[in-house]
Amino acid sequence: MVIIKSPAPQVTTRKLTTAKAMVEGISQEMERDSSIFVMGEDVGAYGGIFSSTTGLLEKFGPSRILDTPISETAFMGLATGAAVEGMRPIVELMFVDFFGVCMDQIYNHMAKIHYESGGNVKVPVVLMTAVGGGYSDGAQHSQCLWGTFAHLPGMKVVIPSNPADAKGLMISAIRDDNPVLFMFHKGVMGLPWMAKNPRSIGPVPEEPYEVPIGKASVVRSGSDVTIVTVSLSVHHALDAAEDIAAYGIDCEVIDLRSLVPLDRAAILDSVTKTGRLLVVDEDYLSFGMSGEIAAIIAESDPRLLRAPVVRVAVPDVPIPYARSLEYAVLPTKERIVSAIKEIMG
Repeated sequence: MVIIKSPAPQVTTRKLTTAKAMVEGISQEMERDSSIFVMGEDVGAYGGIFSSTTGLLEKFGPSRILDTPISETAFMGLATGAAVEGMRPIVELMFVDFFGVCMDQIYNHMAKIHYESGGNVKVPVVLMTAVGGGYSDGAQHSQCLWGTFAHLPGMKVVIPSNPADAKGLMISAIRDDNPVLFMFHKGVMGLPWMAKNPRSIGPVPEEPYEVPIGKASVVRSGSDVTIVTVSLSVHHALDAAEDIAAYGIDCEVIDLRSLVPLDRAAILDSVTKTGRLLVVDEDYLSFGMSGEIAAIIAESDPRLLRAPVVRVAVPDVPIPYARSLEYAVLPTKERIVSAIKEIMG
């Protein structure tokens, strides 16, 4: 395996949206490596429905930016074959909810070929997809499902929460010799036509750099409660931590950034300090990320905890369409504040 080391990113005041940071990462890697190409539904002239490929067609042309038919099984199979033969495809499937129609190509082929070949065949594919609710997109366009893919061996799963991480994780994903699922939440993309959080625009270094896959980030230090989360929920957790500080409660917020590999050491280190664990997850409650995080503590040393683990996640129901019902099930700032009060007794 050829290891490409990027220089440490320089401090910058230049700010980009998460969408533009992702595009910049892809573009810089395509300039560096001619074996990289992008394909998917509306990735060309439209630029991706969440602006994840904007401007790439004009820069690299239709031979490297390919709009595909609405035949997900076909182009997922094409991506696997291209990767096995030495190319490095980046494939976008609009919503994670749509992966069911091509799951066989992903789970039974893309994710298993390296293992079944005894490590002799590499499958360097990046799968990009939009996740998350909050926009009345209905039950078939609002799920996260990262727990589903983290459960399936053979793939890495990365979930950026901010522009700088989005670029660095994208570059790391493209350079990785394993299939990587790159999941971006609509609410962190910084798109003008969607309600956005203020942190969806942030400083992004101009030069290429990598954010290591499998390394969590402590985005807020604290001493009383550890909040472990990913994606848009990082921002809800930060907002909740700022609000609850008025009560004298000091929260530490950990952005996992990836589920596979999972930075178990960062979780244990933080809970060792705080003695309390709150897991916030926009995926479903049962059999998912929140249970896995809780199990890490239970299997390592439950004596670290001064209070039971508390989980804030989507209950096991489809995401409602009605705005009021949708926000009732999502892990909002208000639900997180209430959970912090609960864990503090």
